[in-house]
Amino acid sequence: MEFLDPGGPMMKLVYKLQAEDCKFDFPVSYLPGPVKASIQECILPDSPLYHNKVQFTPTGGLGLNLALNPFEYYIFFFALSLITQKVFVEMWLHHYSLEMYQKMQSPHTKESFTPTEEHVLVVRLLLKHLHAFVNSLKPEQASPSAHSHATSPLEEFKRAAVPRFVQQKLYLFLEHCFGHWPLDASFRAVLEMWLSYLQPWRYAPDKQAPGSDSQPWCVLEKWAPFVQENLLMYTKLFVGFLNRALRTDLVSPKHALMVFRVAKVFAQPNLAEMIQKGEQLFLEPELVIPHRQHRLFTAPTFTGSFLSPWPPVVTDASFKVKSHVYSLEGQDCKYTPMFGPEARTLVLRLAQLITQAKHTAKSISDQCAETPAGHSFLSWLGFSSMDTNGSYTANDLDEMGQDSVRKTDEYLEKALEYLRQIFRLSEAQLRQFTLALGTTQDENGKKQLLDCIVGENGLILTPLGRYQIISGLRRFEIEYQGDAELQPIQSYEIASLVRTLFRLSSAINHRFAGQMAALCSRDDFLGSFCRYHLTEPGLASRHLLSPVGRRQVAGHTRGPRLSLRFLGSYRTLVSLLLAFFVASLFCVGPLPCTLLLTLGYVLYASAMPLLTEQGKLHQP
Repeated sequence: MEFLDPGGPMMKLVYKLQAEDCKFDFPVSYLPGPVKASIQECILPDSPLYHNKVQFTPTGGLGLNLALNPFEYYIFFFALSLITQKVFVEMWLHHYSLEMYQKMQSPHTKESFTPTEEHVLVVRLLLKHLHAFVNSLKPEQASPSAHSHATSPLEEFKRAAVPRFVQQKLYLFLEHCFGHWPLDASFRAVLEMWLSYLQPWRYAPDKQAPGSDSQPWCVLEKWAPFVQENLLMYTKLFVGFLNRALRTDLVSPKHALMVFRVAKVFAQPNLAEMIQKGEQLFLEPELVIPHRQHRLFTAPTFTGSFLSPWPPVVTDASFKVKSHVYSLEGQDCKYTPMFGPEARTLVLRLAQLITQAKHTAKSISDQCAETPAGHSFLSWLGFSSMDTNGSYTANDLDEMGQDSVRKTDEYLEKALEYLRQIFRLSEAQLRQFTLALGTTQDENGKKQLLDCIVGENGLILTPLGRYQIISGLRRFEIEYQGDAELQPIQSYEIASLVRTLFRLSSAINHRFAGQMAALCSRDDFLGSFCRYHLTEPGLASRHLLSPVGRRQVAGHTRGPRLSLRFLGSYRTLVSLLLAFFVASLFCVGPLPCTLLLTLGYVLYASAMPLLTEQGKLHQP
């Protein structure tokens, strides 16, 4: 109303164009029949509305356009839009036909239409207003038995608006969005549009008061025909949502919220029973009722004005459900029941992932509580232990925070309960997921292994394991097993300095390789000192963690060599700067400080070889 107000943005534009004396062409073909026929016969209509507006052709005849000023142009099209068949559905939802949709099922078909989030929000507003408009139908006129010639055209349009103009195009639009929308939080817009269509009772004049979490909306029996005549909107799209949810990171509060929203809507009292009844009507064998054996289930053809007579109402519920499904999916469609074994398997997988996500969220919460405030800065400097095998880094923990983890746990807990109610899952089934989850933890109870099986050629990831890797929930313990001098430059190292030090140490090692080997072979203190500083521990003592236990890595020893790489790390340089800074506070200059550091290192380097050699002597 503000947009179309006389002082609103639209009229301000009209006023601006009015001042410029612009003219716009309005096609005569858009005018009412008598006026159009009169102009086409070169007879000027009597109404002064058309005087001085009909354009003449170069030959002197009357043209097929009216020359209107900006205000007239706006009013003409505004009036036309209110009576044009298919008032927003045609523009917002009719981006491809049913035949094009069926062709698009081929993996080789390229799709050009990509709706935006704003487009989806506009369609949702249309659906909400459409539900409110249709539900303003009087109760005695809403029932099929009340349909008669005495019904006004407006009431007739209310009854036919959804099935005749919206249902098919909206279904194709939602199917496209469910199949092509990115797996991120922006899907919430599509989700809410879908849920708005599924709940017309929320926009009825006699709607109940909003239900709480413990007492949700109760779907009355009068809405059963709507549920049955929109069966695919509930069942097939729900299965499509399950497939999407199984590929998202449910530890994210935004993704957890979407699962919670869908589960809460479908858990409304009586709704699951109505959907199940609709599936039973669709799956009912045709041979049982002879009078329906020769009927053809075809998509209805909608032609003419929306005020034209509506076809006779079909009272056979089973036939109506079948006609709905076959008109949208074709008579050779393969229907997957929402309450069938395939969908139930998906629900159980989702329940398992919810349980795992809850456990991961709890681990993150515990890790957040144990992480000190300056952990990220100290990790960058290299003074704290670096967990390269955890599921989430310190930055992830900082971004999520305690509140987000708490919301995730709350959403997933309620979603799991709603799924249990909808599909009648037993407590024993849910407990099995929790017990199975506990068996995958290692000794500290936090690092979890990927779900995999042992094959002939090693470990094989299960579908669940692949999901865990993609979503970042878990990962294998990865440890660098190669030459420490050749490992990739780390984030806490200075790349140019590391390369320079590597070239320098390589030159020294190549030049004095024989002398270093001779020193390390001595049995005295000098030999222990050289062995401690010039040899790298063998790889024989290293182990890799796998789901079948720890296995030892093949050992490989290298000759003595000098490594200067530690001087290229930020931690070493910052440590030296801190040492010089602290020394300056006690009036110790750079040279004396360097001598003290060198002396301290010599004492440390002399003590460690002795302790190491004594430890080896006492080993059994």
